[in-house]
Amino acid sequence: MVCPPDYFQIDYEINPWMRRDNSVDPARAVDQWHALVNTLEQDVGVALERMQPVQGLPDLVFTANAGVVVGRRALVSRFRYPERQREEVHFARWFRDHGYEVLTLEKALYFEGAGDLLGFPDAWFGGYRQRSDIRAFPRLSEIFQREIIPLELIDSRFYHLDTCFCPLSGGELLYLPSAFDSYGQAAIEQRVAAEQRLAVPEEEALRFACNAVCVGKQVVIPAGCPHTMKILETRGYRTHPVQLDEFMKSGGAAKCLTLALD
Repeated sequence: MVCPPDYFQIDYEINPWMRRDNSVDPARAVDQWHALVNTLEQDVGVALERMQPVQGLPDLVFTANAGVVVGRRALVSRFRYPERQREEVHFARWFRDHGYEVLTLEKALYFEGAGDLLGFPDAWFGGYRQRSDIRAFPRLSEIFQREIIPLELIDSRFYHLDTCFCPLSGGELLYLPSAFDSYGQAAIEQRVAAEQRLAVPEEEALRFACNAVCVGKQVVIPAGCPHTMKILETRGYRTHPVQLDEFMKSGGAAKCLTLALD
């Protein structure tokens, strides 16, 4: 699921990337979004569902935060900041209109969707502290019958798990170790074999190298991450760099702009 950036801009500041004096170039943002969509559809072969943008909700474009989809069930996010809480009703309506069973958490349990819940077939990882509440994960584990390993995010620049943690289809993990505390690093090392852990350099993590979309052996990645692309290519992945710097002004890139429905 994607949402066109018709109303994308920086109206408020709720993460370290967002500055109202660093305004978005609307035409450039639209061009970059269409380049991402064309890459996903034409080069990667993904089928996309488009959500209608809503005036006054600039971050609706970041559909990874809509919730989590498993089968025909969609659990809608509970946003921490009031500025994004207004998105919840629109995401819920979209899921309902498309035939999903819509689930919600208690209002006190902040949880920001696939931005903070990622993983592999045998286990999921949940990012917490910056946006999502660690108390949400036992409830999510109960609902979806999946083990969820919590990972504390200790660097405010990496405020969602998907900004520093990217599971790949072959079982490898693209990640920035320093974004996690010692417990989180140990938990990752316990579950992901050393040869499968692919650490990215911090300078490329800050270009959102980990905010990539992996479909099979193809990875759509923000442009400007040559070292990370080389790592991926040596593992047999085909990389598709896309310029997304207008969205980085708001703290998001390829993964943030998409929500997996399969």
